[in-house]
Amino acid sequence: MAKLLLVVCGLTTLLFARRLPAIEKPLAEMRTPIAVLIAFFAFALSLFWSVAPPAEALESLAKYGKLIMIILMLLLIRDRREAGYALGAFVAAQIFLLGSSWMLFAHVPVPWATSNMALSEYAVFSSYLDQGIISAVFAAICWHFRAYALGRFGRQAALFLALTALANVFFVLSGRSGHVVAIVLLSMAVMWELPKKYRAVVVLLPFLLALGLFFSSTKVRDRLTLVETEVQSYSNQTAPSTSTGIRLDFWLTAMQAIAQHPLAGAGVGSWSTEFNRLQREKNPAHLDIDSNGNPHQEYLMWGVQLGVPGILLLVALMFSIFRDTMKMERHHARATQSVLLALVIACLFNSSIYDAQIGDFFCILIGLLLALGLSKPAIEEGSMPLYEHAT
Repeated sequence: MAKLLLVVCGLTTLLFARRLPAIEKPLAEMRTPIAVLIAFFAFALSLFWSVAPPAEALESLAKYGKLIMIILMLLLIRDRREAGYALGAFVAAQIFLLGSSWMLFAHVPVPWATSNMALSEYAVFSSYLDQGIISAVFAAICWHFRAYALGRFGRQAALFLALTALANVFFVLSGRSGHVVAIVLLSMAVMWELPKKYRAVVVLLPFLLALGLFFSSTKVRDRLTLVETEVQSYSNQTAPSTSTGIRLDFWLTAMQAIAQHPLAGAGVGSWSTEFNRLQREKNPAHLDIDSNGNPHQEYLMWGVQLGVPGILLLVALMFSIFRDTMKMERHHARATQSVLLALVIACLFNSSIYDAQIGDFFCILIGLLLALGLSKPAIEEGSMPLYEHAT
């Protein structure tokens, strides 16, 4: 209901708000909105051949409707001043989330924590998997925008938040995806700070960081060791029961489904139907998984539904976002590229666009950062609250 209200309010604003004609919007020159509309249209078109029940197909299509949030953010944010307010609201919300997680870790009562993992894994609203990725992205945002922070100690506060968020990922949360995303984003941040002739070190840096964390963080060490154990036991189990084993089983089945429908896929919302069908062919006693599931891999998810062109369409969408970042100033571009890189990595291990919460997070943040980096200054721009030019 909240997402529906957001869309309705956004469209109402576009229809009735008074626009400022002197403010130039570079929307027509961007590639991302076109890529978003093509992707959503492809999923809508696949309704005609989807093997999923109509209700499941429509529900999956609605899940991909969150991509429209990217365009909505670009349309609603009219200038850099408004983008500054939006970024300030984002930062405030992330500080609240990060602080709540640390409170849970310190065993301080957090009445607003609704996650079933709140007491055991210190996740506030979603899972530790989602929150680890979110905190890693927030650390990157704080780092790349540190020069824009307001106040005498704004820069120091931004650095403190970045370090606090990384510590939360590596030493509090157990999400392996979050660990990987944080290591990669940290490596990229270091690379960008190095002179160009030394940037090749980024090839080794993730492995060095992972090695250091392996010996300094029990969370990272235990989760990495668990991956090795689960992979070794996968081939010996008739029914995988571990997180890694289930993922491997899903991925293999997804590739089988893509091989059977390589050109157009099985249609939107077809993953659960296809998985159950293929599993029943191997084991008639197979118990069907719930509807509207996913293979915990976004690329394969698009491939099952739209075939090989679906995978290419997802890559094209990500590349379109990257191309648009090339028009931005350096700090804006690096922040947006960091978020995009986090999405690219997260999609290797999870369906991070299809899933609720983490998918909404990425779509809204990417739209916000594109609007921030590509919007023009307001007509009368004095000092911008929550956001100002770096000195």
